[in-house]
Amino acid sequence: MSRLNQVLFATAIILRPFSHNAQDVTIREPVRFLALGDSYTIGESVSVADRWPQQLIDSIAARGFETEKLTIIARTGWRTDNLRDAIISRDPPKDFNLVSLLIGVNDQYQGFDEEWYKPRFEELLLTAVECAQGNKDAVFVLSIPDYAYTPFGRASSTITKEIDAFNNINKSITQTYNIAYIDITPISREGLANPSLVASDGLHPSGLMYSRWVSLILDELNIENVSTITETQLEVFDLSVFPNPATDVIDFNLPGEPYDYINIQIYNAVGQLITRLNSSGQPTIRVNTSGYASGIYYYHVVTDAGDYLRGKFIII
Repeated sequence: MSRLNQVLFATAIILRPFSHNAQDVTIREPVRFLALGDSYTIGESVSVADRWPQQLIDSIAARGFETEKLTIIARTGWRTDNLRDAIISRDPPKDFNLVSLLIGVNDQYQGFDEEWYKPRFEELLLTAVECAQGNKDAVFVLSIPDYAYTPFGRASSTITKEIDAFNNINKSITQTYNIAYIDITPISREGLANPSLVASDGLHPSGLMYSRWVSLILDELNIENVSTITETQLEVFDLSVFPNPATDVIDFNLPGEPYDYINIQIYNAVGQLITRLNSSGQPTIRVNTSGYASGIYYYHVVTDAGDYLRGKFIII
């Protein structure tokens, strides 16, 4: 299958936080994203596609930016010291232009106090900056979710109090270094009221909650003026999208031999994933767009052959 030709006319992406306490996040194309953390970053109990780092880089790509790689260093159960040791062991290249850090829930869960957590979090934050080529403007921190608001946590006020204490520490340190900080904890506290936000294990976030996180990240960092920052021209010889502009339906046509697997993801103009389809053995995939608002949409098509295509269409 032919690869797409891309002509990129700009290299800078500026993510501008609305919070007056946060630093602007500036990254460059192609986006190389390193996500550091624990079960929340590796996406325990959800699919790879539903992990929030994957959803975030997909959303960035949906806005027309060139993305090169996503690297995740995270594992369920890791404390701050486990993450530190894993980074030392893996020795990742220091060439990332977007780095996230979310760590601390297992320090709290395993009974370590704030005095234990504070220096280890600060060390990891500085390590994140080092992985971002020494550029703190390419780093952002997420707060620790509150698992008290899950069936496992059973609305424990003790858990909530301790999570708040740990978040006060990581927020204070992050803002001391003038690094972007995004508070996703309030979203996590909707878990008992809205069970669809909790994964099937009764503890970790679902893909839907992670989508909420990504929407907040995009809102807080606010990727602005995509059309003036970069222009992407796609030349794909074996994929057609028709009709374009569309109204009620749109067809993705992939001629040639049937694929064993095709995944299509559709994003709206602000980078939110609104449709995901999996198909096999079909040269034409029809998407019902009757519920879509008028505007520009972006699609990603991934096949079992490893081909990755992206483009945009318009709903009128």
